[in-house]
Amino acid sequence: MPKVVIYSTTICPYCVRAKILMEKKGVAYEERNIQSSRELMKEMLERSQRRTVPQIFIDDYHVGGYDDLAELNAFGKLDPLLELAANDEPDIT
Repeated sequence: MPKVVIYSTTICPYCVRAKILMEKKGVAYEERNIQSSRELMKEMLERSQRRTVPQIFIDDYHVGGYDDLAELNAFGKLDPLLELAANDEPDIT
């Protein structure tokens, strides 16, 4: 499974939505809260070239923000990026 990194702040509602979507999909993610860390903010700026949060990465692929993540999900393009099978239920036959 690829590594998911979400740059966020504590009070960002879109950050919360991104994390909820990952949790609903059963995907572990690393949250990097930039609110009190200049180093993490600098890292986020260098990786994304953007100043807004969330900034979401799947491995080295820059998804963008929550709207970008939700769009990928709506069009069925998120699960392949996350390497999720179309049907994760066990075969009991």
